[in-house]
Amino acid sequence: MKFLAVTACPSGVAHTYMSAEALEKAARKHGIEIKVETQGSIGIENQITPEDLIGTDAVILTKDMPIKDEDRFENIPKVKVGVSDAVKKAEAIITKLEKMVKEL
Repeated sequence: MKFLAVTACPSGVAHTYMSAEALEKAARKHGIEIKVETQGSIGIENQITPEDLIGTDAVILTKDMPIKDEDRFENIPKVKVGVSDAVKKAEAIITKLEKMVKEL
């Protein structure tokens, strides 16, 4: 299974990166491949490429800030979560998304 994620927070600093790390850790625990793009105060890092979109099962987007170029995920199942939830509840988010994808 392969997930993509984009994290961004209003200040563009701590929670952007904390949520990315939490989602990566939870996905690894479940054996899920994940790439997380951060849209922080220093710009976009670890940018998701068109090649990354190939074979992606689902996308996780934080909803505290508008995500740049969100339309690139148009035909991929997605879930929007608060950035603090991504930090505190990453395991539950990954589990729920994994179940959702299996039911598709």
